[in-house]
Amino acid sequence: MELNLLLQNIFAPTVLFFFIGVIAVLCKSDLEIPAPLPKLFSLYLLLAIGFKGGIGIQKSGIFNDQVLLTLSAAVLMSLLIPLLGFVVLRLKFNVFNSAAIAAAYGSISAVTFISAESFLTSQSISSDGFMIGALALMESPAILVGLLLVKYAGPKDRPNLRKLHLRSILHESFLNGSVFLLLASLIIGFLTALSNPLAIEKMKPFTHSLFYGVECFFLLDMGMVAAQRLPSLKKAGSFLISFAILMPIFNALIGVLVARSLALDTGNAFLFVVLCASASYLAVPAAMRMTVPEARSSYYISTTLGLTFPFNIVLGIPIYMSLVNKIIPTSPL
Repeated sequence: MELNLLLQNIFAPTVLFFFIGVIAVLCKSDLEIPAPLPKLFSLYLLLAIGFKGGIGIQKSGIFNDQVLLTLSAAVLMSLLIPLLGFVVLRLKFNVFNSAAIAAAYGSISAVTFISAESFLTSQSISSDGFMIGALALMESPAILVGLLLVKYAGPKDRPNLRKLHLRSILHESFLNGSVFLLLASLIIGFLTALSNPLAIEKMKPFTHSLFYGVECFFLLDMGMVAAQRLPSLKKAGSFLISFAILMPIFNALIGVLVARSLALDTGNAFLFVVLCASASYLAVPAAMRMTVPEARSSYYISTTLGLTFPFNIVLGIPIYMSLVNKIIPTSPL
């Protein structure tokens, strides 16, 4: 890993605010962000990034060959990664826990993606808006795979009240609140860019100027939440702790090879790798708590939020950029 990339990432305001949140909890400060605000920050970030992504897709051209190939590869990765994770996790855990954890690692973290975009901006590296389309498309398939694994690999004598039907599986996969808002904002951004470009300028103060400050506030809160999850990691055990670090790195290695085969340039390849390496701590846990109560939430929440998310934010992002620089050293002409 390149030391200068690590230092630039660590000293970014967003990461520093994350550390402040962690320190506040460890030092038992009474710092807190009122409960409704983190949810509002999360919704704002999803809305803003989805809207900007829709504009980017319209500018790139939705029927561009590289756009279609990249989006297809993103969906394929979000189907493949939970299957690989499930196989590994079954060495230690039952079907319910394995499926829930695998789904979380097959899905994505929008905030990790946003942090990666900020990192690219600090490096003066450009990326295309259609990568936000990949972000929007990668969350639902992993939930779908996780629930199907429970349905078909789980015990057949599961109580009727807990049996999963196709309708409920599809509902949880595609109508989860964060997934729905991101997709809806993406469509609105696309239609706005297509039919009323002047409206984009009116939205810029909301979707651009406020964005970085809200991201800092959100990561401050995430730092506090992540620190509060640290005690739960002891219950997870060394196997799951190792999985929480090694699985993202393994997924990143696959991602960078796929990005190279797609001939993605540096910025897009980096974002693709980050998507492959991130893990969901919002949409997937919400879906699994509702549909797979047999899975221990302390496993898939404490590892994704208490370990994988901080790892990706602090160390993962520069590691993945180093991987991209080594394997995709120059943008294709």
